[in-house]
Amino acid sequence: IYESDRYGFNNPDKEWDSKEIEYLLVGDSFAHGYCVNRPYDISSVLRKLSNKSALNLGYGNNGPLIEYAVLREYLNPNVKKVLWIYFEGNDLDDLSSEKKNKILINYLNDLNFSQNLKIRQNEINNLEIEIETKYKLINLQLNNTKIISNKESIKVIQKETKNFFKLQNLRERLHYYLIKRYFDYDQRLKNFEKILRLTKDFTIKNNSELYFIYLPDFRRYNKIYYMSDYISVQRIVKKLNIPFIDIHKEVFKKQKNPLDLFPISIKINGIGHYNVDGYRKIAEAIYKITK
Repeated sequence: IYESDRYGFNNPDKEWDSKEIEYLLVGDSFAHGYCVNRPYDISSVLRKLSNKSALNLGYGNNGPLIEYAVLREYLNPNVKKVLWIYFEGNDLDDLSSEKKNKILINYLNDLNFSQNLKIRQNEINNLEIEIETKYKLINLQLNNTKIISNKESIKVIQKETKNFFKLQNLRERLHYYLIKRYFDYDQRLKNFEKILRLTKDFTIKNNSELYFIYLPDFRRYNKIYYMSDYISVQRIVKKLNIPFIDIHKEVFKKQKNPLDLFPISIKINGIGHYNVDGYRKIAEAIYKITK
């Protein structure tokens, strides 16, 4: 829970008025600060450690193309360090859907394209109200829907049991990993490299330093871990001469039990984010290396 800044991001609003911004973060829910309140998110800890300003432009479900677009719209000339927060769990997968967005693709193909979002905040606010109103109506309709009868419930249970014996879930998962995830894998890597190269050029023109922060997924520590994504992404980042900060090596590998940096619920559900200690140690590692 937080009060957003003038542009809807997770910052104290006064951060935008700073003469010099030490850190600017882009990323998805991990940069955004999911599952912890201020002052326990990465940007808040960086402010405390450095006693300097930090702007968090992260937002849940963002992927590489959105993050590049966010930089194009909101990067200020007074930013010293840009932190690209990359999560290995889904960031490459997000590119598949982002590339299909007719607005986002303009940022990739036209270096002069802009939606001028900073000066259109009233329009954005009105759109937010419109979306929120629609969701309220949908929830109202769902609450008024009749509960299915016992007879219908039995039918549902029978169908689920039948699907279980057909290994329905396993087949769906295999379809996702073999078709959706790997079908356009090489193309996603090419697009990712292009986005990072454009990002580096853009930050250089802004006289900012770019750092690539690689965040590990929970599944790395409780299941068989495949390093293909890690190797591919690291190769691209190093090829572009962007400083690569491996949070697994800098933080999680040094823990007696890496799972201690995740909430208890994630050990049951298998998905989620870091806990307060996890975010703090990540911010400390970033501060130490970039200082």
